[in-house]
Amino acid sequence: MIDPALLAAFAPLGRLDETAARRIAEAAQPVAAPAGTVLARPGDALPHFVLLTAGIVKVRGISEGGREIVLYRVAAGETCVLSAAALLGELSLGAELVAETDIAGFALPQGLFQELVATSQPFRQLIFSTLATRLQDIVALLEDVAFRRIDARLADYLLARKEAILSLTHQDIAAELGTAREVVSRQLKEFERRGWLKLTRGQIALGDRDALSQVAGGAP
Repeated sequence: MIDPALLAAFAPLGRLDETAARRIAEAAQPVAAPAGTVLARPGDALPHFVLLTAGIVKVRGISEGGREIVLYRVAAGETCVLSAAALLGELSLGAELVAETDIAGFALPQGLFQELVATSQPFRQLIFSTLATRLQDIVALLEDVAFRRIDARLADYLLARKEAILSLTHQDIAAELGTAREVVSRQLKEFERRGWLKLTRGQIALGDRDALSQVAGGAP
């Protein structure tokens, strides 16, 4: 029988035929990792596909120069399309996977993963259910990076966090926005000079949200 935690997170698994369900029940191995664990790096060959039942995994691209950009996040009950593409194409991973929180899930061997995608419609639908959304997210991110001013993107990012005081480093923000830490620091200092926020070590206290909203909604 498939583990109840797996069925709770991935309802489509309840529609599997008896053979597919038995194969998963026999082969799925429980996995877990604490927050901050690097689960896989660019260039790695993935030995298995993880179905996440708890926590959040951050998927980020890393340039040769070491610059980072967060591509998307995978929550419990969702699938990682870049991991799926790497396993199906027998390719190395093109991104870094990091446990943003404590995580838990079940790992399926590569061979079984490929077999189920090929033979089981419910499993195939499960794996590709987030494909269109993820592709739209990545295209929107690329358009944002390419065509939108950094001040507007930074203001939008800060306002989206909702809290009045943000516990963020400039490097954290740079990774989210796909730019250099120096660029973020320079723009934050400009916002501070205008009186829109206050910078302290490791924290940003937002002040004039209306001014930041105007910048966020400005022309590209």
